[in-house]
Amino acid sequence: MDSSVIIYAIVALQFFLIIAAYDIHMFQLSSYRYSRYFRWLVPGNIVSLKRVMAFGMLVAIFVPENIAAIVITLFAFIYSLKEKFKTPLVYTKRVNRLFTTNVILFVAIETIAVLFAGKWANAVIGVTLLFSNILMLIANIINTPIEKAINRYYYNDAKRIIESNKNLIVIGVTGSFGKTSTKNYLAGILAEKYNILVTPGNFNTLLGVIRTIREQLRPYHQVFIVEMGAKQKNDIKEICDLVHPTIGIVTAVGEMHLETFKSIENIQDTKFELINSLPADGVGIINNDSKYISGYKGITSQCRIIRYAVDNGADYKATDVQYGANGLSFRLNNGEQFNSRLLGAGNLLNILASMAVADYLKVPVNKQKNAISRLQPVEHRLSMKVANGITVLDDAYNSNPQGAKMALEVLKNFAVENGNKRIVITPGFVEMGTRQYEANKELGRTIAASCDYAIVVNVTNREAIMQGIIEGGADTDRYYLADSLNQAHSRLAQILKAGDVVLYENDLPDNFK
Repeated sequence: MDSSVIIYAIVALQFFLIIAAYDIHMFQLSSYRYSRYFRWLVPGNIVSLKRVMAFGMLVAIFVPENIAAIVITLFAFIYSLKEKFKTPLVYTKRVNRLFTTNVILFVAIETIAVLFAGKWANAVIGVTLLFSNILMLIANIINTPIEKAINRYYYNDAKRIIESNKNLIVIGVTGSFGKTSTKNYLAGILAEKYNILVTPGNFNTLLGVIRTIREQLRPYHQVFIVEMGAKQKNDIKEICDLVHPTIGIVTAVGEMHLETFKSIENIQDTKFELINSLPADGVGIINNDSKYISGYKGITSQCRIIRYAVDNGADYKATDVQYGANGLSFRLNNGEQFNSRLLGAGNLLNILASMAVADYLKVPVNKQKNAISRLQPVEHRLSMKVANGITVLDDAYNSNPQGAKMALEVLKNFAVENGNKRIVITPGFVEMGTRQYEANKELGRTIAASCDYAIVVNVTNREAIMQGIIEGGADTDRYYLADSLNQAHSRLAQILKAGDVVLYENDLPDNFK
């Protein structure tokens, strides 16, 4: 047996471990959905340094005297070790199982090639390395029955725990946007009277809720607030079938994930799966300022419906709304005055939804006022920081057309001195299907009317945003095109000075370029 083949196989395995982690990382960012992963696959793989590594190894087989191929491979190997991602790979148990199966498959192919492929052994290993993403998908298919069995066990265990907490009040919170903020604000207010458990972070899928129940729910909890996310029909119903909420909040219905839902009607129906899962003695709390909520005719539950709004008529309506550097103040339509450190109409709506639940659960008004005055913005959801005279509005999480419009309205109304600038940094919106181009063009028009300077990041939506900015009348010296967030920050450093206000509007994950 040629020792050079063994050496090649060992080196290839080292490269494979790095490339496999990258492939699984992109698969995780695509929510383990084949359709989303395939949309990333072609452009993502062409530009990936990981793929350069594999290609260099393959070239080195056929042109061993080509030093350039080896140098490129080694360079890519070293550089890839230092490569940083905005959202790193999370090594969950599922990822570990997938990684293990993936490595076993590659080692098996290597072994067969070394033993039986003769002079073609290196070629077989090199081609496998080049198409490692396909191997990863095969590993996922192999693991699917195992994952289903494990998930079924976890589901039944979570169901047992929920059913053993007979007096637990379960509140579901869903919406195209605003659900995480509403969940956190509601928890802050209800904690004045109750012992609360909240689904943490972005644990808003069925598996995330199951994990929260199994790891954190205890008999002493009185209220369980469950954030419910969805990317396709029945996602919310599955969560409701597990936790059986008696109170439900729908914060907004918009065009988020239109690419997977296909129509706004499907989004409406899915968000209202929460309301339609409520019992007759339950209560549904819905945003009457959202046109796709206020006009929805598909409610089948006999539960009580409470509406909240800023602009339209509602059971809970904010009046005398005033915004300032210290936050906002408003009156409820019953005359009570409230103050908050939060900014923007979106946060005001989230507070109103929380107040409706608090009243229903008989939290005293004075305790509500105290809690609302102490509420802090959720990180990356129009939170504000001031440093060295520069104000940063961070609305970088999972942006959407309605939320971006509200954030830009806050930026537009922010007081600046003569010579100071209102600056926005954004890559626009994704996963909006056929509406994506027009939505990003409208974003550009809003930017032109709201900001003094815009930095458009990445290429995904660049053409649409720029067309909107130009249509909005902005001069070419008022915007800058950046190929990456790092390049955007470099440009920002050149133009920024004390007194400026910067809005970060969305931050695309690493599988969007």
